[in-house]
Amino acid sequence: MDKYAALRSNVSFLGTLLGRAIQHDMGDAFLEKIESIRQLSKGAQSGSEQDRAALIDILNSLGDEELLPVAKAFQQFLAQANMAEQFHTISRDGRQQVDKPDPFGELFDRLHAQEVSADEIIDALTTLNIELVLTAHPTEVNRRTQINKYVQAAHCLGDLESPLNTEREKGLVENRLEQLITQVWHTNEIRDQRPTPVDEAKWGFAVIEHSLWEAVPSFLRDLNAELDSRFGRKLPVDGVAPIRFASWMGGDRDGNPFVTAKVTREVLLLARWKVADLYIRDLGPLIGELSMSQCDDALADYSNGAKEPYRHVLKRLRDHLRATREGIEAVLDGRSVGVCPLIRDVKDIREPLQLCYESLHNCGMGVVADGALLDTLRRVACFGINLVKLDVRQDAARHADAIGEITRYLGLGDYSSWREEDKQAFLLQELASKRPLLPKQWQPSADTQEVLDTCEVIAEQHPDALGTYVISMASDPSDVLAVQLLLKESGVSFNMGVAPLFETLDDLNGGADCIKRLLEIDWYRGYIKGHQEVMIGYSDSAKDAGMMAAAWAQYSAQEDLVQVCKEADVSLMLFHGRGGTIGRGGGPAHNAILSQPPGSLDGGIRVTEQGEMIRVKFGLPEVAQHSLALYGSAVLEGKLLPPPVPEQSWRQLMDQLSATSCEAYRAVVRGEPQFVEYFRAATPEVELGKLPLGSRPPKRKPTGGIESLRAIPWIFAWAQNRLVLPAWLGSPAGLKEVIANGQQPLLEEMFEQWPFFRTRLNMLEMVFMKAEPEVSKYYEQVLVPQELHALGDKLRAQLQEGIDIVLSLTHDNDLMERETWQQQSIKLRNPYMDPLHMLQAELLRRSRASDEVCNAVDQALMVTMTGISAGMRNTG
Repeated sequence: MDKYAALRSNVSFLGTLLGRAIQHDMGDAFLEKIESIRQLSKGAQSGSEQDRAALIDILNSLGDEELLPVAKAFQQFLAQANMAEQFHTISRDGRQQVDKPDPFGELFDRLHAQEVSADEIIDALTTLNIELVLTAHPTEVNRRTQINKYVQAAHCLGDLESPLNTEREKGLVENRLEQLITQVWHTNEIRDQRPTPVDEAKWGFAVIEHSLWEAVPSFLRDLNAELDSRFGRKLPVDGVAPIRFASWMGGDRDGNPFVTAKVTREVLLLARWKVADLYIRDLGPLIGELSMSQCDDALADYSNGAKEPYRHVLKRLRDHLRATREGIEAVLDGRSVGVCPLIRDVKDIREPLQLCYESLHNCGMGVVADGALLDTLRRVACFGINLVKLDVRQDAARHADAIGEITRYLGLGDYSSWREEDKQAFLLQELASKRPLLPKQWQPSADTQEVLDTCEVIAEQHPDALGTYVISMASDPSDVLAVQLLLKESGVSFNMGVAPLFETLDDLNGGADCIKRLLEIDWYRGYIKGHQEVMIGYSDSAKDAGMMAAAWAQYSAQEDLVQVCKEADVSLMLFHGRGGTIGRGGGPAHNAILSQPPGSLDGGIRVTEQGEMIRVKFGLPEVAQHSLALYGSAVLEGKLLPPPVPEQSWRQLMDQLSATSCEAYRAVVRGEPQFVEYFRAATPEVELGKLPLGSRPPKRKPTGGIESLRAIPWIFAWAQNRLVLPAWLGSPAGLKEVIANGQQPLLEEMFEQWPFFRTRLNMLEMVFMKAEPEVSKYYEQVLVPQELHALGDKLRAQLQEGIDIVLSLTHDNDLMERETWQQQSIKLRNPYMDPLHMLQAELLRRSRASDEVCNAVDQALMVTMTGISAGMRNTG
């Protein structure tokens, strides 16, 4: 029996509906051509060289007027397959087939076997401190209007699955589903313009509104029921939120000139408007339901003896929220707010709701209290009055330049040229001084003014509205102290968390020493009040040294940071800057968390969730609920059942493996004289700039070379031609060397006993499963000069070597043999991927062969990029 029959059936049904939309729009002959391409692709996937040649011929012979519709058809096939798969993970037939369908249930079984007490479990749960940070890059390639249609389509699939619906009702649902797919087909799939940072923030707010707003209380409700049934215990109500959310959208200005102080202020206000609006929506049904008159003394006093005390209190709260919403609208429109009493503290919302909740319980109506009212209280604990905490990120050099401009104006010399010791002495002296540093008559440069304006926006906010000030490319204590001085001079009256981001290999290796030196400063110890946050970068370290070396440097840095903070009696929170892609630290979150060093979760954890992976993990309420359970159970397990401390022999082998893999990676990326030329010929890296992916420029410096290319387009480009180079390059050489030295048994021991190493190999296996050497070879044949082909052959040989080594270590016959769900997921997409790859290569050839701009070619090229990205998922 095919256990994925329901999934295949849905994919086929959606494909049929899409075919109808294409037929009605383009005619029978065009639909026949699409079907012919699809069948030839299936044959090519099965190994037929004849079908492959015919597929290439039919795609290369397309006229300009056919390019966009063909690209769009296969992009849409992939989008429908993605949507069907996402629904399958929450469907009646499919939910047991996904990885860890009941994360907490499985964990509680293991905790019971290890004799962990109920008290320990409850204590750990109530002190969980998980913050998921939504970021815009790489931004979602699908438009928001399309995403909303996919969500509605998923709901239709759920209705069709219900055995309670009559045939007539199912017919109506099928008709609605066909309407949605037809709408998608006739909607432009590419934005006309790049989104602004405010657009990106609104997209993030929409995910909360349409999914997480429901998922958070549902997740806690299920967890509560699990605790009650197993241990007879429940989560406390007041303020408990194991998982909260923050955002970089509108706050991340590192290399993005479009994120200004004005934008940050607007995004903060929009977030407050949105959460007030969501609470107002919650209160409407509650007011309708809570019609009871019986209440306890506390609520009677609070409601001034109202006959319907619950309704009276909730209506008063709703009026307060409406006034707050209107006041924020006035500020956004540039109008005067007047004397309207805005809600400025979360207790203004929590207190009336809590009084109603306690009164219902005290009066024997607990079953009512634990319904929608408790859900709203859970939302208040999670989202507060700001929806998300906004982080601010800026490059360390921008702060140093601002301080340098100040010191030069004051005649103190050039701060940027000072030794680190002198920088620290100056910064600490000014931090302790009671006089202002900034002269009133001074006119700073535009860049420095923007830094100061950002700090002034921070000064205007309630501390709860803000997360962390993250410093990119940090390496020394002065990088942190400089930000704290700029905040002080701008009037910030609270101690905002400031986190250095260690992202290059050298900065990761020196990170613990930087924090140690900071913690030796008395002033600094007083500022942080026993809590230190550090961000670990995954993107730039992998781009700098390769995935394997970067992963070991990240692990080692975390170990050292844990030890430094433990010795200083300071709580450490690690902030993981993971991307959606494997080459940027992505992959299954549950495994990634459990592969962290022992003790690294004790102070809590922050993790970025980026771009398209936000929709994959949180786009539907049921999917989001499962994702939250995966995060929560993994962190709880890491605290109560920490992974083993690595054996010394494992460390030594990782040191060797890391050094060799880094050397091999850099030998290609930095050492091959023809590498940059090959990269730009064999991938759509140059053309990628035409795709309006996000508000941020693709390069840190517009005139820079490959070294200035951001990690995202670097990885995106290699995923398009299916070589997926950044996610594996260097690893085969490292593994090959240690195996040649007779250490394969030790590698296998590490794979079986050490979660860190097992996760690394599993990620490599996933990457190798998604790589397609023949596809990359086709790009090379079509696009790359003959004299560069030898480099491509060399890279593909290394890829095959890596595949063989991984299979020898796992003792499997096929890649991902043990991960049947993920294996099935990849195979499901391949027949739709090949036509897009071959068409993209042809489009690139046409585009590069002509000096004239061809809109049909450019538009179709962008559609192939979005389609391949959708198909590649966490390596795209």
